[in-house]
Amino acid sequence: MFVIIGIAVVLISVVAGFTMAGGNLVLLIQISEFVTIGGATIGSLLISAPLPLIKKIVGALPKLFSSHKITKEDYVEMLRAFSTLFLTAQREGLLAIEKHIEDPDKSDILSKAKSLMSDPYKKSFFCDTMKVMLAGSVPPHELENLMDAEIETFETENKPIHESIGRVGDALPGLGIVAAVLGIIVTMGSINDGAEAVGHHVAAALVGTFLGVLLSYGFVNPIAANMAHGIEEKVQDLQIIKTFILAYAKGNPPFVAAEMARRTIFSDERPTFQELENSLRGKK
Repeated sequence: MFVIIGIAVVLISVVAGFTMAGGNLVLLIQISEFVTIGGATIGSLLISAPLPLIKKIVGALPKLFSSHKITKEDYVEMLRAFSTLFLTAQREGLLAIEKHIEDPDKSDILSKAKSLMSDPYKKSFFCDTMKVMLAGSVPPHELENLMDAEIETFETENKPIHESIGRVGDALPGLGIVAAVLGIIVTMGSINDGAEAVGHHVAAALVGTFLGVLLSYGFVNPIAANMAHGIEEKVQDLQIIKTFILAYAKGNPPFVAAEMARRTIFSDERPTFQELENSLRGKK
């Protein structure tokens, strides 16, 4: 939602400022400049990124407009679901929760953690780690190494997505200059056509520079930054899950494990100790 609002604010501000200064919007519609900059941008991306990375970039862009921000209530739901699951394991043994781990979508415990169930990666991270615990006696430090390895792999795999977009954003001002230089070449070729024709070509050339700078600092680089923040938040969510599982694996009761995981939640969405306690005890 805020991405759409931000795009609208940038466009409205630029258009309003231009028209307030007496500018004619028709002058900004220079198809040749759009083709030059757009084509060069796509080409540079194809040169710099392998096909699997390009597919990930294309797949990540729609998420900017549809991603759900995890709230405090989502975290409370997840910690409550984990606590309930581990309490069941304490009372009935680890094998009693196997059915919940094997098919979490049908679990009457885990299905209540909607933010966890709606994210395939986080769901598989939790369930796959629990399957390792169920498979045999795994020392806590080995379990920690296992989860750290997956989190590190997630970061390594997804970091190039926003970095590639950021590099495209950094290149756009230069590509705008390329388009402007081509426009000046065209201008010099028509210098005998009169002042009006020369003015038209110069204006078209300057539109190229304008587009490159605007696209870079107004859209592409902010989008790359947004994606970077999204990956950081996802990594932090994995750290929360890791903290809970590891705390329980070390012998802590589910309530203590939940409290340790609560303290790894970013402060903006972190529930208070009382809020978490009330939720775990079934109080409102």
